[in-house]
Amino acid sequence: MTSRIDYYNDPDAPPPNSLVPSVNVVVTDEAGALLLIHRSDNDNWALPGGAIDLGESIPAAAVRETLEETGVTCEITGIVGTYSDPRHVILYTSNGEARQEFSIVLTARPTGGEPTPSSESREVRWVAPRDIESYRMDRSMRMRINHYLQAAGPHIG
Repeated sequence: MTSRIDYYNDPDAPPPNSLVPSVNVVVTDEAGALLLIHRSDNDNWALPGGAIDLGESIPAAAVRETLEETGVTCEITGIVGTYSDPRHVILYTSNGEARQEFSIVLTARPTGGEPTPSSESREVRWVAPRDIESYRMDRSMRMRINHYLQAAGPHIG
């Protein structure tokens, strides 16, 4: 049952009614594989991540969200970029929230734990960069991963 719908530049998208700072994390192992989750709310693959809580720093939110969604602990190592395109609207059908995109994407290395599904992730796995294209994901998530793989410096958008 889908409870999250991503719209991009879509005239049928609902008007945004919230803006929530969030993080995504590109965790890579020694072989360069990326840690991906198979999301429970929309059946897409994605980087771990979520909202930054009040009283929480950006790196602390990234570490917390990664552990909650994947079972893997990590250490933040850098930044991929910022993503705030108002044409990207995320609708949560459970409560009618229509969120304008606002995400900071960080890089990290794993420090412990094992990939373990959670209530937010049906599956968690390490994926080689060459295999990423075969995973179904929203265009904004694919763009974030591509920015990381291209290593062109922080994306500001």
